[in-house]
Amino acid sequence: MGIEVRPADVFADVAALVGPKRPDANVCWCLSYRLTSKENTSLEREARGRTVRRLCAEDPPPGVIAYDGDEPVGWAAVHPRADTSFATNRKIPHVDDVDVWSVWCIRVRPGHRGHGISHALLDGAVEFARSHGAPAIEGYPVDNGGEKVDLTMAYVGTKSLFERAGFARAAETTSVLNGFPRVLMRLDLG
Repeated sequence: MGIEVRPADVFADVAALVGPKRPDANVCWCLSYRLTSKENTSLEREARGRTVRRLCAEDPPPGVIAYDGDEPVGWAAVHPRADTSFATNRKIPHVDDVDVWSVWCIRVRPGHRGHGISHALLDGAVEFARSHGAPAIEGYPVDNGGEKVDLTMAYVGTKSLFERAGFARAAETTSVLNGFPRVLMRLDLG
């Protein structure tokens, strides 16, 4: 398997990974953390897709995509923390004043799971942040202690996934997802 991770600047590929089957459906589009809560809740149906289309055209785009050949098989949302709702999130602390980037969603298409794509996505997110001058990158995975995480909640990743990518625990959080505490994991890129 030759997985290649590239910037998420092709809207159709992002839509295939995080968009709804029906364009008028009111789903996340991976905007819940990318926008402020007020912006996110103000967007409905087709407006959510139009917003993602606009973000794909920006520099930097909203994340990275894993491709198996020409097929998009995975997504990771990664962007400067200052441009996300993590900038003001009371449950996820700020470690310091570094202009850190955040990776908050890792999603692999059904039929492609269990082949290491989430590892490639996280590595790709790190390289993407580094190539845009990020001094550090953070993630906020669950500390599941090896227990199974419900697939609908697995998008944040696990502590062990981040550890294998070189991240270290930087802080505790008061955030809980699927009954598991979330931890702040960080990798310095300098």
